[in-house]
Amino acid sequence: MKYKHLHHVDLPNHYQFITFRTHESLDFFLEKLTKQNKPNNMKQLEIDKYLDASNNGSYLNEAVLTYLYDFLINKNNELYELAAFNIMPNHVHLLFKPILQLTNVMQKLKGNSAYQINKMLNLKGRFWANNYYDKLIRDERHFNVVYNYIKNNHANLNEKDTVKRFYGVYE
Repeated sequence: MKYKHLHHVDLPNHYQFITFRTHESLDFFLEKLTKQNKPNNMKQLEIDKYLDASNNGSYLNEAVLTYLYDFLINKNNELYELAAFNIMPNHVHLLFKPILQLTNVMQKLKGNSAYQINKMLNLKGRFWANNYYDKLIRDERHFNVVYNYIKNNHANLNEKDTVKRFYGVYE
């Protein structure tokens, strides 16, 4: 059986690894990749590698980065119990335990931040891509692997400024 879109898994009191990206970061390569018959985790790894190197939709810098960093921290204990996040130039990785249903958390995160970021950048229309990638954390080992992945994800960025992109409760 072939699935085009898998359902999001939403279990109360379980950590989730979430990745969402800017709408303009989507391009032909990513669309083609998502349609390939590969395991979802392999596709996501290739997508992340591509997004890390791509400049498409790279709005998450400077004032927008500062805004989004503070926004994600301020939603802690309102929408989720935050463990870590990393803001890349065109996508975001989060590790949290949702307080609300996952779809509601993502709707509030993406909707509220998109409105403010569009205002900051004098843009109109869709800011975030429609969907998001989610992976339920299975155990402590999986949590640690994901936490370290998020922590080290921005290490290869060539940035002049030392800006805060990573937040982690264990740092």
